[in-house]
Amino acid sequence: MPRIQFIEVHEQPWFPKTLRSEVTDVLQFGSEAAKTYSSIAPVLGRALAASGSRSVVDLCSGSGGPWLDLSQRLDADTAGIHVLLTDKFPVAAGQGNLKTSSANGVQFYEKPVDAKQVPAELTGFRTMFTSFHHFPPAEARAILQNAVDAGQGIGIFEVTRRSGFAIAMMFPWSLSPLVFTPFLRPFRWSRLLWTYMLPVIPLVLLFDGIVSCLRSYRPRELREMVKGLAGPKYHWEIGEQAGTKGGPPITFLVGYPDGRRLTKEQL
Repeated sequence: MPRIQFIEVHEQPWFPKTLRSEVTDVLQFGSEAAKTYSSIAPVLGRALAASGSRSVVDLCSGSGGPWLDLSQRLDADTAGIHVLLTDKFPVAAGQGNLKTSSANGVQFYEKPVDAKQVPAELTGFRTMFTSFHHFPPAEARAILQNAVDAGQGIGIFEVTRRSGFAIAMMFPWSLSPLVFTPFLRPFRWSRLLWTYMLPVIPLVLLFDGIVSCLRSYRPRELREMVKGLAGPKYHWEIGEQAGTKGGPPITFLVGYPDGRRLTKEQL
């Protein structure tokens, strides 16, 4: 199945900002409930330890991503890190589903951040969850090159896959808001309107979910992508990690300056 670059509705400039927040809140709630990325904690922990970073800059965070769960699953060597959530269309702190605070080490950054040109002052290991597929190959490579140019480690994690089964699973996934929308906080009447009376949110989830699968990169494509990067030598690990509780596998790419690589004994 060839990769197809197409648009996702909720990320378009013309899509209403309030509706976009509703969609990203649903994505956040679903990811938290399913613990979608729990199984990659060991992979991420090893990369953080090897990079020597105590800070994380999460890119394309939407309403928060999986960091509240992951920060509690990292081992003692990487516990207590500080995570900064960023996005090109940032959610104001406290407006999303994710409860962040200095106590849990996860906070929102309120200025827009382009993943291809991360501001120099935002230093730390960069992460992206279910967002790398948004970018066509040239822009995806630019994201990796920007991390290399800045000398920062980077981790890419994708639960979407380019397969018939993954596409088929988007249909039950798009119906899930009909079940859990009443439990989303903060409560909004508009969310009920766009879920039940005018089911825009389920339809957007279905369309964007299918497009996400068709845009997803396979490990061999990621390997080709890192071959063309210029700069200091990096250590790259690319593969798939088994999902949580029988869930779909997670495609991952992690990289960091090769000089910081630790031995297996140190890891």
